[in-house]
Amino acid sequence: MMQDGEQTGRPSTAQAKPALARSKQRAVIEIAVAYFLILSVVWTQRPLQRFLWIVAAAGIAIIIWRSFEGWRPMGFTMANLRRALWIVGAALAAAAIALLIAARLHTLRLPPGGLLGFIATYIAYAIWTGVQQFLMQGFFLLRLLRLMPRAAAALAAAGLFAAAHLPNPVLTPVTLVWGIAACLLFLRYRNIYPLMVAHAILGITVAITVPGPVVHNMRVGLGYLTYSPYAHKYSHHMRQLTQP
Repeated sequence: MMQDGEQTGRPSTAQAKPALARSKQRAVIEIAVAYFLILSVVWTQRPLQRFLWIVAAAGIAIIIWRSFEGWRPMGFTMANLRRALWIVGAALAAAAIALLIAARLHTLRLPPGGLLGFIATYIAYAIWTGVQQFLMQGFFLLRLLRLMPRAAAALAAAGLFAAAHLPNPVLTPVTLVWGIAACLLFLRYRNIYPLMVAHAILGITVAITVPGPVVHNMRVGLGYLTYSPYAHKYSHHMRQLTQP
């Protein structure tokens, strides 16, 4: 008689349960460590913040390297790309509506220099939004899927994403809504590229349509609490005075 797991090429039930438990335990530890590193950056002042940013980036990179299972599971694939491109179109449509409303309310703030000025101002931010999108889906969501059902994992990943934007009263609810939508769309298409582009479009739209004093120039954590529009204006004025 063939024993459990013999000649099947699959681990026995007795072997699978400890392996699953270890996988879940590892997921919990990785989520906790990575999120702690992120919050330590968000809630620390400069210049220590810059050092912690390097530590957080290195720590998360090591976690990803040690548990790397390929680029495809994290959404870096051409599969379903065409089917998911409507997400970018929807983001562009939402951005166009927001721009029209902001122009009517006189809250639209476009950087000087035309298209080149726009690109120079927001290219780094667009890259950062792509990193955030990867962390939400390619890191946290994939690990949460080991711990809970798909819908619950999507809500949990979106909640972590939104909580990292506290106490900003604009970005926190916006990122919660986007996080839920993005996680569910990722689970459907398993392609992160359209989500990265859509995130950049929506984030830049918020930055140029919501007044800086309201959104505190897109700051979160300690940066939101210490933001001062008067200090920003003063430093800008001093730079103008000191320019040759």
